[in-house]
Amino acid sequence: MELTTVWFSLIAILWIGYFALEGFDFGVGMLLPVLGREEKERRVLYNTIGPVWDGNEVWVLVAGGATFAAFPEWYATLFSGFYLPLLLILVALIVRNLAFDYRGKRDDDGWRARWDAAAIFGSYLPAILWGVAFANIVAGVPIDENKEFTGNLFTLLNPFGLLGGLVTMGLFLTHGSMFIALKTEGDIRERARALSVKLGLGTAVVAVVFLVWTLVKSGWEVPALILFVLAAASLLGAIFMSMQGREGWAFIGTFATIALAVAGLFVVLFPNVMPSTTDVAYSLTTTNASATPYTLKVMTWVAVIFTPIVLAYQSWTYWIFRKRIGTQHIPEPIRDTVSA
Repeated sequence: MELTTVWFSLIAILWIGYFALEGFDFGVGMLLPVLGREEKERRVLYNTIGPVWDGNEVWVLVAGGATFAAFPEWYATLFSGFYLPLLLILVALIVRNLAFDYRGKRDDDGWRARWDAAAIFGSYLPAILWGVAFANIVAGVPIDENKEFTGNLFTLLNPFGLLGGLVTMGLFLTHGSMFIALKTEGDIRERARALSVKLGLGTAVVAVVFLVWTLVKSGWEVPALILFVLAAASLLGAIFMSMQGREGWAFIGTFATIALAVAGLFVVLFPNVMPSTTDVAYSLTTTNASATPYTLKVMTWVAVIFTPIVLAYQSWTYWIFRKRIGTQHIPEPIRDTVSA
């Protein structure tokens, strides 16, 4: 297998990891006003992701860095052409992260409410815009002979792109509710489990429409079709498991759904990395957008050495903080506390 194909696959795996892990983070943030009916419940929700959210964000940093090093032409065209939506995502993530760190700095309801609003905003916007961005990458965007994006923000806000945004938002909401049901106990757990079924059914309808539309655009590629069917089956399985009160299997199901769906999108994309709707000849591919063979070789050795270390550390983190949490574990608010 060529190193360009290896690194295209590794970048796909990094995005799968990001969406499957950060996806439930976004879901928890979006569900704050729904499942957090009073202060202790909101603090429970924050604490479900408190030990892991920053580690989950590492995946997108590595994905961006790997794209820059392995496919510099792809990185240049993507980050210049999608500058505004990516900037909005970055701002939303910064606001969200500040909310996690600062909402507990003062014992004041108004202060906490404002940071809660920031966390909700910082969760919804990336959840939608990531779907819009990836839908457009797969469908193709106007790129000229100089490998430059010639559209604008409104070019990306097309029906297919907006539907992609709705799908990622729905999947992350469902994934987040499954995670909350898995990580909490008591009334929050029951409400999250009931909500996950409703969200899952609604998301399944929207996702099927989007995936079928993707297959129509790609010419019904068999590998992608198989992955999309498995993704749909995983989502339905997750909903069934949630109805049975088996939150662990339900969460695994939504995790698999996101992983299979993203893998299917990358299968549809390959060997392109950014198809051009202006002229097929102007499309960026794994060949004409890649770095030098030497660069790819060095990156491969670095990945072989450090990837297992990162995976082991993150797995250890999840294991250490695996227990459920309930409102009885939350102390009364203390002024100047640094805890959410």
